[in-house]
Amino acid sequence: MLVPVRLGHAPDLGDRAAKRPGGLPDREQLKELTDNAREKLGELQDVFYADRRFALLVVVQGRDASGKDGVIRHVFGACNPQGVQVTGFKVPTDLERSHDFLWRVHTAVPPRGLIGIFNRSHYEDVLVVRVRKLAPADVWKKRYDQINAFEEMLSINNVIILKFFLHISCDEQREQLIERLEDPTKNWKFRAGDLEDRKLWSDYTKAYQDALAKCSTKWAPWYVVPANDKRARNYLVTKTIVEKLESLKLRYPPAPKEVLALKDSIV
Repeated sequence: MLVPVRLGHAPDLGDRAAKRPGGLPDREQLKELTDNAREKLGELQDVFYADRRFALLVVVQGRDASGKDGVIRHVFGACNPQGVQVTGFKVPTDLERSHDFLWRVHTAVPPRGLIGIFNRSHYEDVLVVRVRKLAPADVWKKRYDQINAFEEMLSINNVIILKFFLHISCDEQREQLIERLEDPTKNWKFRAGDLEDRKLWSDYTKAYQDALAKCSTKWAPWYVVPANDKRARNYLVTKTIVEKLESLKLRYPPAPKEVLALKDSIV
């Protein structure tokens, strides 16, 4: 199972760490386990929606072609859409740039009872901004503490936070990018900038390591998900979310007595 990144310890983001973890069952057994975990997630989300004591924020980060869309589609496809909201963070607009970097993020945090999924997130402001030198170092270096304080504030207000970094190897990304270009159902979303980012692989690796090491807290842990194998990736993410929801001791709220008394008036 996935283990949170230890605060202050840079995780291994080498190619070997992106491979299918040992100890997992074969593909058919893993498919069955994933189906069972997805079914359980759907059941838990139903109670979560009714309970409304908590919100769940799931942050999904990763390099291009690491499977962010796939995780959102396959894992959360088991949930009732009424209880899920997905936010994708693109290049900030002029309005968003006129505010602090967390402004657009805070407005997208899910309310209690809902599961919110961030496809990319506020971490872009210590990743892309750092690597592309979009802000000076004395600006983005302060953001680690600002992010931790922001996430702690959310946690104090009953927002459960789980953060997943989908880790693929350099070779796997190459295969995925080629496949994307050859597939007319996928090549529409290919950007030339994807190749520019690939040239900066080492710089991004260091930026990811720093972000995960500095911002994996007890209230908002980071998990590195080996993502070369899609089936293993989806299972590990689903299982981690299920275990967290189970730990919350969710419950359906009792109906008021006056509502229960209406049973006798139904004709």
